[in-house]
Amino acid sequence: MPGKQTTLGRTLRLARADVLALVDQAEDPRKMLDQLIRDYSNSIREAEQAVAGTIGNLRLMEADHKEDTVAADEWGARALAASRKADELRAGGGAAQAETFDNLARKALERQITAESEAMAAEPLIAAQTEVVEKLTRNLDAMREKLVGLDSRRDQLLARTGTAEAQTRMLDAVASMDVTDPTADLGRFEAKIRREEARAAGRAEPADSPLDAQFERLDDLGKKAEVDARLARLKNGSAPSAGDGRAAA
Repeated sequence: MPGKQTTLGRTLRLARADVLALVDQAEDPRKMLDQLIRDYSNSIREAEQAVAGTIGNLRLMEADHKEDTVAADEWGARALAASRKADELRAGGGAAQAETFDNLARKALERQITAESEAMAAEPLIAAQTEVVEKLTRNLDAMREKLVGLDSRRDQLLARTGTAEAQTRMLDAVASMDVTDPTADLGRFEAKIRREEARAAGRAEPADSPLDAQFERLDDLGKKAEVDARLARLKNGSAPSAGDGRAAA
C-alpha cells in the first residue's frame, strides 16, 4: 500500500496542477512541455499499474467477502437443520441423540458467527479500497485529458517556433545584405544618360539648323567678294586698305 499511496499522491498533484500556466511561465516552454509530457506519460503508466493492482486487490476482497457471506448463510442453515432435528428427537424421547444434534447446531452457529465477523471486518476495507480506485480512476482520466492538451500545446508551440525561426533567419539574411535601394543607382544612371543625350543634341542642333546654314553661306560669299575686289585692285596697282574692305562690304 505505501507504493500505491505514493503513486496516488503524485497522480493527484499532477492532475491538479495548472500545467498550461506553468508552460506559459517557463523560459523555454518547448523543453518544459517535453519534460512534462515525459513525466505525465510515466506517471500515467504508474497510475495505470496502481489502479490495476488496487482493482485486483479489491476484487479479491470482494470475493472473500462474498464467500464469507455465503458461508455464514450456509452455516446458519445447517444450524437450523440440526436444531430442528434435535427438537424432533427430543419430542420422540431420544434426548441423548437430540443433544448431539444440538451440539452440531452450536458448532454451525460458531462457524456462522466467524464468517459473519470476517465479512463485517472486510466491509470497511472494501469501501476504502473502492474509494481509492475511484479516486485513482478520476485523476487518471484527468491526467489523460491534460496529456492531450499538452500534446496539442506542444504541436502549436513547435509550429509557432518554426515560423519565428524562419522569420529570424530572413531578418538575419536581410541584415547581412547591402540594403541600399537599387532604384537610386538606376536613377543616377538615367540622369547621366539624359545629360549625354542633351549634350549630343546641343552639338547637333547648330549644324542641322537651315537658317544658321544660310547665314554662314552669306558670310562666306561676302568674304569671297572682298577677296576678289582686293585682288583686282592689286592687279590695277593700288594697295588695298581697311576702308576698301568696309566699302566693298
